[in-house]
Amino acid sequence: MVDWVRLELDVDGFDDTDFEPYLVRARDSGVGFTTMAEAGDTAAGHRALYDLNRTCSADIPDRGEFYTFDDYVAQRIKVPSYDPAGIVLATREGAWIGMSSTSLHPAEGRAFSEMTGVLAPYRGQGLSLALKLLAIRFVRASGYRRLATIHHPRNASAIAMNRRLGFVDRPS
Repeated sequence: MVDWVRLELDVDGFDDTDFEPYLVRARDSGVGFTTMAEAGDTAAGHRALYDLNRTCSADIPDRGEFYTFDDYVAQRIKVPSYDPAGIVLATREGAWIGMSSTSLHPAEGRAFSEMTGVLAPYRGQGLSLALKLLAIRFVRASGYRRLATIHHPRNASAIAMNRRLGFVDRPS
């Protein structure tokens, strides 16, 4: 039995200032940012998102088998909490190299950070922080005050990144 790490961010209390340089540095290095809404929320886009998410998820401890494409679409895209504007994509020369997926849950009064990941060759450049900053801005613009996430306890880098952003432990 895994004791998952549950974190939450007070979006109203989040200060973008310390993290804006990550976004600027990424853009200055040639990384672009877009959303599924801007890129095209199409069947081809869903397949590309699935492939990126599957690749980025491979390093998650005890991840197990990733969804089939059909299950991914049914459970992550064709659901009321999906908003294509909440899927932030990092691009380089037209290729998708990173993502941050955020779902909206009005009944719970919160947004949920589903996945933030960067392809291995692009890690260590602050792209996850830049992606997460844009995700937080999406949450704020959507009128939500809380952003939750959950991690396997051995996913130390993701936990550390979220804590750096100001996420704190939340009760189960």
